[in-house]
Amino acid sequence: MAGLKKKRRVQLIGLGFVCMTAAFCAIYFAVGDTFQYFYSPSNIVDKRPVDGKIIRIGGLVVEGSIFVDGTVTKFTVTDGRATIPVTFTGILPDLFAEGQGMIATGTLANGLFEAKEILAKHDEEYMPKEVADALKEQGFYKPIEE
Repeated sequence: MAGLKKKRRVQLIGLGFVCMTAAFCAIYFAVGDTFQYFYSPSNIVDKRPVDGKIIRIGGLVVEGSIFVDGTVTKFTVTDGRATIPVTFTGILPDLFAEGQGMIATGTLANGLFEAKEILAKHDEEYMPKEVADALKEQGFYKPIEE
């Protein structure tokens, strides 16, 4: 009888392990590409993501690069080392401006980033963390002085 209890216990532990592994695999494959990685313009130039894949890019809007034609806005984003042209159809955030940090979500096609959503800084001291980190990495970050 003691041998049977031990055998059942081992079987239950094994079954529990198989179930946990199956649950982990199901979650891993279900999530897939739903987590969006942040790219700086130099990341895109160095290791170009697949065209059509939804990604996020961020950096500083280049001075003098904003061109507005109705609801279509074209501008360039830089991280100090590389630049990427961006096009956006829609209404921009009120605080979107040249020389300011921004993050855009969209797709890359033939070297042009087609943004579906634009996030801009919300006050004079804020810059998205990913943008600040990328700019620091490039040696281009200038903290706000008080």
